[in-house]
Amino acid sequence: MTNQSSLIIVESLPHTPPANDWYLYILRTATGMLYTGITTDVARRLQQHQNGKGAKSLRGKGELRLVFHCVAGDRSLASKLEYQVKRLSKKQKERLVQDGPQSITDYLAG
Repeated sequence: MTNQSSLIIVESLPHTPPANDWYLYILRTATGMLYTGITTDVARRLQQHQNGKGAKSLRGKGELRLVFHCVAGDRSLASKLEYQVKRLSKKQKERLVQDGPQSITDYLAG
């Protein structure tokens, strides 16, 4: 028997990320909340979140859906970009998800 609340949706992720690249990602919970994070392996990190090993704010939120991810450079740059995205309003984050820019750095600068 499959518990629907433990499903995870992952769309078009790289299977072998380069060792030095960090990724910025945005997840949507079943209630529509957006969560932003950084990682070196998006698929692994999603699984950790789904298994309750990630951010406390996502525990028990049901299905998590990856709605955006992009290469964010090294850890320092990824952390700075994550901070900038987390400061955006929900409306601005929704626009980011909708636009799906190739370069998050250019998108946030413009």
